[in-house]
Amino acid sequence: MKHSIEEIELKNGAKGLLIDVPGASVMNMKVQFRGGMRFAKSPELYEIAHIVEHLSFGANAKYPDESTYEAEFTKNGAYHNAWTSDYSVCYETECADFEWDRILDLKRIAITSPKFNDAELKSEKGNVRAELTGYMNDYGRLLWPRLQKAIGENVLNLRERLSTINNITLDDINEHYRRTHTANNMRFIIAGQTKHRKKEIIRNLESWELSPGERFEIPVDELHSSNAVLIKRKDASNITFGFSMITPRRLSTEETQAMGALNHLLNGTMSSRIFGQARRRGLVYGMGSGINSTNHYSSWDFDGEVNLETSEELFTLIQLEMIKALNGEISDTDIEAVKTYALGRYQMGAQTVSQISDYYTDDYFMTEKVEFYDNFPNIIKQISKPLIVELAREFAGSGIHAMVAVGSVEKQIINQLANCLVF
Repeated sequence: MKHSIEEIELKNGAKGLLIDVPGASVMNMKVQFRGGMRFAKSPELYEIAHIVEHLSFGANAKYPDESTYEAEFTKNGAYHNAWTSDYSVCYETECADFEWDRILDLKRIAITSPKFNDAELKSEKGNVRAELTGYMNDYGRLLWPRLQKAIGENVLNLRERLSTINNITLDDINEHYRRTHTANNMRFIIAGQTKHRKKEIIRNLESWELSPGERFEIPVDELHSSNAVLIKRKDASNITFGFSMITPRRLSTEETQAMGALNHLLNGTMSSRIFGQARRRGLVYGMGSGINSTNHYSSWDFDGEVNLETSEELFTLIQLEMIKALNGEISDTDIEAVKTYALGRYQMGAQTVSQISDYYTDDYFMTEKVEFYDNFPNIIKQISKPLIVELAREFAGSGIHAMVAVGSVEKQIINQLANCLVF
């Protein structure tokens, strides 16, 4: 879908993007604060941001409880959700175009005038506890926080997060909300038919009663390598694994796309070098790899599940194909194939208002930079073998890496598998 972008800064210090999508039948709105779990007042209150998020659509200045607010919000089909990460809490809404102003105002009421109370706090502490307990049985969710801790990130694992819930009081909730939900700490993306509504949107956003506050900086951690980690689960029937290589900087858009091309070659399809071969040989049902970036570092992450009896052969294959890539064994045909694939995904990638908004979300909320979607064909053209090999070697040679596995096997087996990840 064709679209245009304008960044605006409000008088109160908030900033955001207005994405005009001519003829759109929906409006998508995201409001983000740097108020995630890393911004808790103390480690003992680590889960507080998650609970504030759960309380976000509860009682407020106009509606006495969540059910009353929800009934009003959704009566014409509008949708809302919220999510919390290490750094962010984000409130997302999508609604029919004809009621965008009503929904934006309901969003204003919820975010700026919550009435936190003990009854809803008790309920949401229970809901968050149930959510995290469920994640304990999702081995993928279980291993990644443990890997973050292993390389030196100042985060808690799931069991530790659960232990902080009982520490959180109503006073703590109010303190965290007041400190993090401020005008200078607020960023937003509104996508839909915005061009002729700009003044109305700005007028609404500038009426939000938030204290000035500050835009928090992303914390800097001292990262390091770690020995392999096993999370022992007696009932695990296979081995769920994740491993990462870290470079201590944020990749550019061009570099991220180059690494995306390499990940496609390695794990992207049934014909890929690692995953495709592994499937043909009956070694693994699913595995993948990708790039994740914060302000201060980028990680090259691999994950999957494998049975014990095929694990050694799979990790030997991973080692072999990674060494080939690091040695530059990538043909011109490979490069052209990943470029045409990327171009196809580009053309398929902006078919809805939500997809357009999502494309800009991560970069803008993290760095306040915008890489226009229409620039991507030129970025794809710049993908080259020398850049791919240079970046892969940077990750492999950074000296910051870790592997975590969940399984019922002995630690010695995980150590043996990790030894294959020396490239």
